[in-house]
Amino acid sequence: MSGTGRKYFGTDGVRGQVGVAPMTPDFVMHLGWAIGKMLSDSGFAGDKVIIGKDTRISGYMLENAIAAGLSAAGMDAHLLGVMPTPGIAYFTRTFHAAAGIVVSASHNVYSDNGVKVFARGGIKLPDAAEQEIERYLELPMKVVESAQLGKLYRIPEARGRYIEFCKNAVVLGLPFERLKIVVDCANGATYPIAPEVFRELGAQVIVMNAEPNGCNINAGAGSTAPESLQRRVRDEQADAGIAFDGDGDRVVMVDRNGRLRDGDAILYIIAKYRAFKGEQLNNIVGTKMTNLGLERALNNMGIVL
Repeated sequence: MSGTGRKYFGTDGVRGQVGVAPMTPDFVMHLGWAIGKMLSDSGFAGDKVIIGKDTRISGYMLENAIAAGLSAAGMDAHLLGVMPTPGIAYFTRTFHAAAGIVVSASHNVYSDNGVKVFARGGIKLPDAAEQEIERYLELPMKVVESAQLGKLYRIPEARGRYIEFCKNAVVLGLPFERLKIVVDCANGATYPIAPEVFRELGAQVIVMNAEPNGCNINAGAGSTAPESLQRRVRDEQADAGIAFDGDGDRVVMVDRNGRLRDGDAILYIIAKYRAFKGEQLNNIVGTKMTNLGLERALNNMGIVL
């Protein structure tokens, strides 16, 4: 039983060691069907679901298992391939999909994997929806009539589209052409995205850990092991270093002196910059891990955390 009081869903979806219940192909297919049934009950019968994954070797097996389950429930599956988790949320929203599914275990070892579900709009799935999915998991799969089976599509242009979205999110006028940046991709989902974003913005980019082989995701690399990034920034006399985790939803940064800047520091720097530019900031959202020092620093700027 998970800490949420549900049998399968934890705080960030369903996770486990691949090949051990619940992270087996047959269960994940059943999970895809249960997600499809929940969506059909919610008024999205026959709609589309976005699926993306990180670079774990088990991702190929599990994305196809989910797609098969969705098809059995009458839902179409649109495959992004390797895509950072925020990108999957983005495509769920821009494609007006009924849901988005992430096949990833985030910063865990490669032998783990998981399934996380975004609701329509790319937002967190409500607890009631997770409970409904679990209800269907207790029932045997019942496949829709053949004419109603869902289809599978691939989105080959997804990477290019997400790179453009990331570039367009950057404040205009920042002098990237004068910057040397070291990017650590953790051999994970950001490897085809992040370096290209910074290159196209004009920066000189030095790339680390961008050769995934299915088994080296997060292995002594990325945001959970930033020591090598700190050394590389100093050795290269770079202006900054950026490290992601395996699915690209966590980031830490390193300044030109090799000092680590965590999420609290990054939030403060962004707030300070935007206030300097004259923007009116009233509130900033943190997490339960955000420390009191950040709250006090923001309060001194008139910003509520």
